[in-house]
Amino acid sequence: MFQSLSDRLSHSLRSITGKARLTEDNIQDTMREVRMALLEADVALPVVKEFVEAVKARALGQEVMKSLSPGQAFLKIVQAELEALMGSANEGLNLATTPPAVIMMAGLQGAGKTTTVAKLARLLIEREKKKVMVVSADVYRPAAIKQLETLSSEVGAEFFPSDIEQKPVAIVEAALAHARIKFSDVLIVDTAGRLAVDEAMMGEAAALVEAIDPGDVVYVADALAGQDAVNTVSVFHERLPLTGTILTKLDGDARGGVAMSIVAVTGLPILYVGVGERFEDLEAFHPERIASRILGMGDVLTLIEKAQEAVDVEQAAEMEKRLRDATFTLEDFREQMRQMNKLGSMSKLLEMLPMGKGIDTKALAPAEDDMRRFGAIIDSMTADERRHPQNIDGSRRRRIAAGSGTRVQDVNQLLKQFNSARKLMKKLGRQRGNPLDMMRPAGFGP
Repeated sequence: MFQSLSDRLSHSLRSITGKARLTEDNIQDTMREVRMALLEADVALPVVKEFVEAVKARALGQEVMKSLSPGQAFLKIVQAELEALMGSANEGLNLATTPPAVIMMAGLQGAGKTTTVAKLARLLIEREKKKVMVVSADVYRPAAIKQLETLSSEVGAEFFPSDIEQKPVAIVEAALAHARIKFSDVLIVDTAGRLAVDEAMMGEAAALVEAIDPGDVVYVADALAGQDAVNTVSVFHERLPLTGTILTKLDGDARGGVAMSIVAVTGLPILYVGVGERFEDLEAFHPERIASRILGMGDVLTLIEKAQEAVDVEQAAEMEKRLRDATFTLEDFREQMRQMNKLGSMSKLLEMLPMGKGIDTKALAPAEDDMRRFGAIIDSMTADERRHPQNIDGSRRRRIAAGSGTRVQDVNQLLKQFNSARKLMKKLGRQRGNPLDMMRPAGFGP
């Protein structure tokens, strides 16, 4: 995410941040490189011009010239202007209203709109503790209704059934009435996608807005579409009262131009960004954190939030006790892997660490492959085998390997590492000054 832009900007700014004195000449040279980096990242030309002029004006002003470290002051200016470019602060959905809060999703086909509906529903259920209902008004693509029904069951949202024989306005009016009866906190409406801006469907979307008066009308934009996405949002905004956007597939966009242009061009805030295929991979958009990532300074706050969401405190305390007593089992090991998976891949986590930028993430691939393989092996065991791995003989190992699509050698490797870990924990448990004491989370144990 933003990899090429981050690399170019970091290289451009490195030459000036160590300067003891800034002059118009060295600022001019640096800003020329910054300008090229932004243009190569597919940031809109008017946005680039405005950004460069704002940075130059502030860099040549008193706040830098009187600074004890002008280079660092210049970097702070670039970061502040990047934040301002992307909206200054995170803006959320309008949930402080008489239930149900209605969120209508619009956008082109292929942007991931239906999947984003499910991701947003999960986020509101898990983080905001809302009771969420979803409905599909896409009567032109029968698979869309079935897809949303399947996804909603996976994230724990209530699905309001609809049919291709119904009219979209009738569907959403019935869904809204049902959401009120069921005391739902939020109703998310998935509308028909478009291959391009279509006048008939735009009229239909406007009719839906008039029928249900949603608190939020959110445009789902494909980050990989670049400036085409920015232009399309603008066209939709002319016809619909859009309140914000969600950018999908941002993890696959090394340039990031759409994220840096959409707010400046349309005036609409970016509410969330999709950073992966999993339901958990929808993040609130914080301009200050994204600016920090772009400049190679990490995003520790988002990492902390992910950890807080993924880790069950009670389970962590129980696991810490089992580690100290060396009584942990393969079931415990599998649960730890599941919690780690909630955080995302190691490469994504390293992006959020200030020191992670220079680490070769390819070197992590073998370890991640081992984790996936070990997870499949444990899932192929019976509950008794996971609790008592010492009972796994040769025939069981062959069955487990066949069931997990792995080799017997892989099963042996897992069991060997597990037994070594338990022996180590037993040895540490008998020592004074047990290192586990230093690992205990705050508030756990005596």
